[in-house]
Amino acid sequence: MTDPDFVAATRTFYDTVAEDYAEQFRDVLTVSPLDRVLLTAFAELVGAGGQVADLGCGPGRITAHLASLGLSVLGLDLSESMLAVARRENPALRFEQGSMLELDLPDGALAGAVSWYSSIHTPVDELPRLFAEFHRVLAPGGHLLVAFQAGDKDRHHDRPWGRPVALTFLRRRPEQVVGLLRAAGFSLVSQTVREPGPEEVSQQAFLIARRP
Repeated sequence: MTDPDFVAATRTFYDTVAEDYAEQFRDVLTVSPLDRVLLTAFAELVGAGGQVADLGCGPGRITAHLASLGLSVLGLDLSESMLAVARRENPALRFEQGSMLELDLPDGALAGAVSWYSSIHTPVDELPRLFAEFHRVLAPGGHLLVAFQAGDKDRHHDRPWGRPVALTFLRRRPEQVVGLLRAAGFSLVSQTVREPGPEEVSQQAFLIARRP
């Protein structure tokens, strides 16, 4: 099956900037205590040893952090270049190539799923399909954590780090995403919006939802 244009564009972008991206954001959790608190809360909701997928894992920094919190984590990403970085820096963890829209996982296979800024290149009309796939792979009682930039104005990145690629980062209003999650069958557990950090230009939203 041919990938949608937005999937192909996302893969090409991150294949091109993988090493730059990994270096730029290497220590982002170190300076983001509120983000660490939310990840810890998510891990406690899932429970020690719970099987979790980090969907759109990039260079694997969130995957590794989740593993350090006692979860059994699989990292998945479109970009083989991003996965090469993730495997190099986290050789003990499992990483696979694939699309969030078509997960190679059985129904109800996961106790938890994380989409940490990985839905921000998915057009809004594709989000119902994406959230339905997240719902499918979660077991009843499983938890989902979705992080994204909050707002109405998208941000276009052209030639980042001087590389010959461009991609638009889509922003959403939290209430819009909450509505789509509920329509997909999730119940909302928590909604957090924090102000921009030193290197950020928009509010950051974090939703934890549960499959009943």
